[in-house]
Amino acid sequence: MRFPAPLIPARLVRRYKRFLADMELEDGRLVTAHCANPGAMLGLLAPGARALLSASTNPARKLGFSWELVEADLPGGPQWVGIDTQRPNALVAEAFAAGTLPMLTPYTRLRPEIRYAKASRVDFLAEGEGLVPCHVEVKNCHLMRQPGLAEFPDCKAARSARHMADLAEVVAQGGRAMLIVVVQMRADRFDVARDLDPAFDAAYGAARAAGVAVHAHRCRIDPEGVTLAEAIPVV
Repeated sequence: MRFPAPLIPARLVRRYKRFLADMELEDGRLVTAHCANPGAMLGLLAPGARALLSASTNPARKLGFSWELVEADLPGGPQWVGIDTQRPNALVAEAFAAGTLPMLTPYTRLRPEIRYAKASRVDFLAEGEGLVPCHVEVKNCHLMRQPGLAEFPDCKAARSARHMADLAEVVAQGGRAMLIVVVQMRADRFDVARDLDPAFDAAYGAARAAGVAVHAHRCRIDPEGVTLAEAIPVV
């Protein structure tokens, strides 16, 4: 997924109210950018960190910039990290269309935002002629506390825990279900951040034991765009 226009260099001043980030542009101007990330963003919020912003083309929009990437000083060295938690669904859809998701190769279409369970929407329902539909949940990951180890979540994630229970119920009823973790950074393996949310860890473990498949893919990230890349081992 390529950015439609060159990104704008900036420096992070502060992130606050979850969805706002003050940035200093190269010409010294201070602007407030939209931060499409409700999580804790652990390790990504160092004041003065290099950031890249996109400019809105909608004159009616309140905030003229969106925060896209941050250069974080992570274990193993600095690297660009994607912070937009809305991007992973688009990355999965793009990779599916390109035929680069082997675990979904037999399926011919992905339908987004399908209602299921008691009060949930699954990110995608994969369908194909003669195939059992597969409920596909997508999670964004950008936490790294050990070199190469991507972890999810970075804070309490009650909604995500409910999703895992819902996927387990799909399998219990004879269906297929899958979790795809999109790691918006360079990493070589994935695991759950058990200490940050034991409840999610329990739901995740129960879902895997029930037969929910788990896959993790890292991303290739540069100032021109973000692309879903290789699968990495799930610990």
